[in-house]
Amino acid sequence: MKSKSALQEKDGIEPPENLGKLAVEQIVLKRKIQPSSEELISRILNHDNVALSRAITLVESTNPEHLAKANKVINGCLPYANKSVRIGITGVPGVGKSTFIEAFGKYLTSTGKKVAVLAVDPSSTISHGSILGDKTRMEELVKDEKAFIRPSASGESLGGVARKTRESIILCEACGFDTIIIETVGVGQSETAVHSMVDFFLLLKISGAGDELQGIKRGIMEMADAIVINKADGDNINKAKLAKTEFNRALHLFPAKNSGWIPTVSTCSSYTKEGINDVWKTISSYLELTKGNHYFEEKRQEQSQYWMLETINEQLKNNFYNHPEISILLEANKKAVQNNELSPFAAAMSLLEKYFK
Repeated sequence: MKSKSALQEKDGIEPPENLGKLAVEQIVLKRKIQPSSEELISRILNHDNVALSRAITLVESTNPEHLAKANKVINGCLPYANKSVRIGITGVPGVGKSTFIEAFGKYLTSTGKKVAVLAVDPSSTISHGSILGDKTRMEELVKDEKAFIRPSASGESLGGVARKTRESIILCEACGFDTIIIETVGVGQSETAVHSMVDFFLLLKISGAGDELQGIKRGIMEMADAIVINKADGDNINKAKLAKTEFNRALHLFPAKNSGWIPTVSTCSSYTKEGINDVWKTISSYLELTKGNHYFEEKRQEQSQYWMLETINEQLKNNFYNHPEISILLEANKKAVQNNELSPFAAAMSLLEKYFK
């Protein structure tokens, strides 16, 4: 008798052909039908995460046709926003931001909180692409009904924050999320953008990576409301304690904060969950202090003004580069600058004069 190959397999049960086609057609049809602004707002206020995702996609779109609709959705959600605590988390690549956020997020949802994570993935300066892999790195949190994770490409935004993160915060708050976590790329550049949209700024560090203070820019240290030394487990426990002492000494060299808050340094392990609850206790103490002395509300007001001015700057820049005549003149001036026929400053001034006329 001829033996059968191990590569052979039995035919499975064929799915009903008509049912399969019908299901595919319905999915395609649903995706093609764009919900109205009113429908998106209504569904977001009813805590519909799918509608929230579609609204964030609309807000992040660079298509000029989507701008008016996105603004309408944001304005409709605005009265129901501003009822959360916004936490910014930064740290160099490899410090364990995603693992920490998952452990921290799971702790918060276990206490009954609804957590939205706006995770920013670095974009390639060459291809402008982004992996957007935060959902795969937060396997447990992504399955949590009380959590929402939205990875976005950083693009060319300052400090590695996605271009429309500020508006996404408003949408998440309107959808009922009371704790918003914003993860930055953490490339060691200016973190001004994330600091200007959060209530509490957390700097994540690890021990045993050489000189503990080497490579840390003064600006990031000054902005931090707390430093948490991650991966304080196993053989790293003693190193983490030593790093905690060194960071505490460094923080005393910085001027006092306007909030009246004294930054803290703590250790934690995202793996064993040791110290995760202490991070939330620190944030709660900060909120109690700043709400009591009215700094919390004053900072929110300053941030709103800041983002209004930033939006004006961004819109002016977009209008400038999308102007038909400017686009043509810009290419001509680029060649003139490259050929040393015109200085970069003179080329820029001629473009601006043309634009404002």
